[in-house]
Formats: sequence, structure tokens, C-alpha cells
Amino acid sequence: MREELKGLLITLMGVLFVVPDSLFIRLIDVPPLEISFWRGLSTGVLVLGFVLVSAGARSIGAALRGGPYAYVYLVAMSGTGILFTLAVSHTSVANVVFIIASMPVFAALLSFVWMGEAMSRRMMLTMVAVFLGLGVITYGSGETHGASLKGDLLAVCVSFVFAIALTAARRVRAVSMVPMLPLAYLISALCLWPFVQPVQLGSAQLYLVALHGAFIAISSIGLTLGPRYIPSAEVALLILLESVLAPVLVWFVLGEDPGGYALVGGAVVIGALALSNLVVLMRKRPTAP
Repeated sequence: MREELKGLLITLMGVLFVVPDSLFIRLIDVPPLEISFWRGLSTGVLVLGFVLVSAGARSIGAALRGGPYAYVYLVAMSGTGILFTLAVSHTSVANVVFIIASMPVFAALLSFVWMGEAMSRRMMLTMVAVFLGLGVITYGSGETHGASLKGDLLAVCVSFVFAIALTAARRVRAVSMVPMLPLAYLISALCLWPFVQPVQLGSAQLYLVALHGAFIAISSIGLTLGPRYIPSAEVALLILLESVLAPVLVWFVLGEDPGGYALVGGAVVIGALALSNLVVLMRKRPTAP
């Protein structure tokens, strides 16, 4: 029980620190690719420091020797940060986080196609509900100020590419992919370097960029360490908090109204995923002797 409480608190910390991610992207007044560059560089350096202190340089070498799926994970994780920033820059925060919440559905589809895993009726019903909710969100993009179909499609790409990364990590369970995280962040920054002008960042923006990187680094560490101690369904439920709190925070700070379609569609997506994970938790709960 003590270990489970530890896992809950660490995972919750990871979730709460990722909530302002979209808000930082809104507040940092530079082009989206430049935000992605600084997000990758600052977070990569901080997480790399944590990995070197906690696991040593050899852990990075071991991860790099994990085979082709390790590199699939690395490339996919490098792409998610860039795609996320672009998505938030082209549509409403509510649309982005509600669409990205569908990631477990894409992961289940990839596991079925890629790993030959059977798909339960529970997951099939969840998929139907989630895709229905996504349909409502994208339909409403033309009616909601600040939302667009282009941004919604980018958010779908984030969800799908992140699902690829998680599925690839499952194919190399014997090797920890944690040391790959800072490399993914740094590679994304390196790829963007030729297309940005980072030296032009002002002092006020530099403060926001540094704070943004620190928040994402703490979140990455928390969401990496916490799930070791609690069931995956419990982790998934906690992560859904970010989908609820992120648009509320942006609404409160910047007055960005998510719109009725996003709220209805998001409620369908989050409700379906929450119910699905609750069913898993109830089934795994030990029965009294």
C-alpha cells in the first residue's frame, strides 16, 4: 500500500506539471517551431541530467542497443513534441487535449495490428465511443473561434505517433526506454535548429522558456517513475486529469472558450476512457477472503 501511494503521488505530480504545457505555448510569443526548439532543448538537458545522475551513462548505451524498436521509439518521441506545439498553435487547447486523450485507442489498434494482441469487447466499445467523440470535436472546429480542422488533424497525429512510441517500447520491455527520453527531446531541437533563430529570444521570453522546460522535465520524470508502482489503468485515469485541467487553466488565464462541441465531444472521449479503465480496475481488485 505504501508503494502504491508513492506511485500515485509521483504520477499525480507528473500529471499536474504537464497541465500548463499548452498555456506556456500560448504565452511564449515566438513562432511555433521556435517554441518546439526551446521546449526540446531545455527539457532534454534537464532530463538528461536526471538520467545521468540516477542511472548513469551506461543506461543510455543500453537503450541505444535495444534494437530497431528502440529507434522507432526514439524517432516517434522526437516527433510528438514538435507536432504538439504545432497543434496547439493551430487549434483550441481543448480540442488538442481531448483528441490526444484518445491515444490509448490508437495504442490498442497498433497492438492488435503490430503485436497480434486480441482486442476485448470492452476496448471495441470504447473505440466506438471515442471516435464518436472525436467526430463531434472536429465537426465543431468550424463553429468555434480559434479552432481549425488543420490543428485537429495535427492533434490526431500527436495521438497516433505517441501511440507508436508506446507500442514500440512494449516490444523492447527488457530494456528501459527512459534514457531515450532526453535524447528524443534533444534530437527534436537539433532537427529544428536550422529553421529557427533562437538567439533573438528576449529576456522575458527566456524566463518563460526556462520555466516551460522545467515543468515538462518534472512531468516527464514523474510520469516515468510513478507508473512503476501502480496499475496501468490507474495511470490512465490520472492522465485523463490533464485533459480536463489544461483547457480549464487556459480558459481561466486567457479566456479561451473551448466551445460547446469540444466540451460535448471531450466529455464523450474522456467519459468512455474513464469508464473503460474503471472496469479494468474493478476486475483486478482483490476479492475478500
